[in-house]
Amino acid sequence: MKPCELVTLVTALSCVIAKNFSSEDAALLAAAFTQLGDSITTILVAEELKADLI
Repeated sequence: MKPCELVTLVTALSCVIAKNFSSEDAALLAAAFTQLGDSITTILVAEELKADLI
């Protein structure tokens, strides 16, 4: 998938969520997706640094 296609997909998904979920549920989804992204980033950076953090 090309970068602009990915941006378009994410934007469309955001609009669908905002339209079909309550504000509270949409906020919870946003928080969960933020945590998901942060966790993936942490894992990738730790692997890149070959850090044995546990």
